Parts: sequence; structure tokens; C-alpha cells
Amino acid sequence: MCSLETYQIDLKGMKTDEQRLEFDVDGDFFKALDTSEVKDGVLHVSVSIRKATGFYELQFHTEGTVTVPCDLCLDDMEQPIVTDNRLVAKLGAETNTEDDDVVTVDENEGILDTSWLIYEFIALAIPIKHVHAPGKCNSVMTQKLQELSGADLRGEEEAREIDPRWEKLKNLKV
Repeated sequence: MCSLETYQIDLKGMKTDEQRLEFDVDGDFFKALDTSEVKDGVLHVSVSIRKATGFYELQFHTEGTVTVPCDLCLDDMEQPIVTDNRLVAKLGAETNTEDDDVVTVDENEGILDTSWLIYEFIALAIPIKHVHAPGKCNSVMTQKLQELSGADLRGEEEAREIDPRWEKLKNLKV
């Protein structure tokens, strides 16, 4: 089981003005967060933290692959992920993560939990449409889908053959 405490950064306890952290994210991470979008994955996250006057600048670089269901055949597929994200953290009266670019960390604790932030960066890097490469989908499922939908999945150009009667009407345009 993955301990999400690994992903907590003690901002108040930083000894130097710059610090670099490395995290490895795997299936246990996604199970611990109980996510529905991403089933599994193997990713490496590098976090560069720079302490400035009144705030901390965090640069996240995430690289690896996640397992998501194919939108067409529903089989699992590997989706490569490479993303760079920037975040500003500041100390304040209470923790607030509502803002997309600035996170306020309770100054009494001074600890920033990056586990959910890392998940969001990964989830946002997944393309909206995730489909296997041509010919890699489950052939039984795509055949059944084709039978039941009545749609032609061969391709947009082949599916869009024009009725010859309409083709003749196009020639009437002046």
C-alpha cells in the first residue's frame, strides 16, 4: 500500500533556498487516491522548489505511462504522459487549494500535500479521446460495436459516399 505522506513537502523546514525532490508514482498511488479515471501507471515526478520572499515556486515535471480504458473497445491501453506544471505556494492563515495557480498552506503546519496535485497534473495530461493505435483495438468488440451501431467504422471518407442523385444536384450550382 502506498503512503501518501511521501508526497508531503515541509515548506517551513526547507534548509536551502532551492530543493529538488523525486517521486515515483505507480498503481498503489492511484489506488490510495481511489481514482476512477486512471487505473494504473508508472511515472516519475521531479519537483523543483525555489524559496522566494513570501512564496515558494514549485516546478513539476512528470513523465511515464498510465493505463486507461480505450474509448472504442474498452480494453486497457497504455497512454504516455509528459507534462510540466508550475505552482506557487504561500503560507497563510489556513490551507486553501481553490486557486489553480496559487496554493495557500497553513503557516502553523507549513506542509504541502502534493499527492492530489500530482494526480490532477497527470489526469489533465491525458488526451480527451484515448483510442488504441489503428488495428490494436479488440477486434471482437469493434466488430460487435459495428454490428449494433449500424455505423461504418472503416473511416470517414469511405463512410461519407454521396448518393449519386445528390451528386448530380451539385452540378446544377451556378
